[in-house]
Amino acid sequence: MINEQIGGILIISGPSGCGKSTLLKEVYKNVNNYYFSISTTTRDIRDNETNGVDYFYISQDEFKEDIKNGHFLEWAKVHDNYYGTSLKPITKALKKGKLVIFDIDVQGHEIVRKKLDNLVTSVFITTPTLVQLESRLKNRNTDTIEVIKGRLENAQYEIKYFQKYDYLIINDDFKLASSKLVNIAQIARSKSTLYDKENMLEQWNK
Repeated sequence: MINEQIGGILIISGPSGCGKSTLLKEVYKNVNNYYFSISTTTRDIRDNETNGVDYFYISQDEFKEDIKNGHFLEWAKVHDNYYGTSLKPITKALKKGKLVIFDIDVQGHEIVRKKLDNLVTSVFITTPTLVQLESRLKNRNTDTIEVIKGRLENAQYEIKYFQKYDYLIINDDFKLASSKLVNIAQIARSKSTLYDKENMLEQWNK
């Protein structure tokens, strides 16, 4: 019998302020059996953080050993601490037939595509215009003018890569945008490339 519940990867990218986090909450409500990819770090855990929720916290020796053994999808050293995406929980989740969700930037999307392309469904989310993005960032009232300026410059860079994604969602109408994203998430594990061809044919011919 052909396995209908197979693991896959859903990548969400888009500029800060486009509404990714709010839209993903709708995915979590409507999609069963998912795993949100959490980064691993060697920095100390903070008082308001939880291991396995905010990050996976490990020692530098453990991190370096995992680098040597090829256990990271991607990693970087920032301010004397290591940060990376461990393949261990991702592989475990995929084997359990889960939808692994990444909220990453365009560079991260490119790395995952190169290494796990056949498993990936990707979505780029943005506002209708740069002006609207600026308005949303200012209305959040959480960033300084300089930070907002940097976010807008980064958004102008990232938007150039939207055609490298499978889908584009313009987050103008929240209800419509969330419906589209939930639909994409629900069918992400039905991609033909997720299935091993020989095994699929063997099971089908039984």
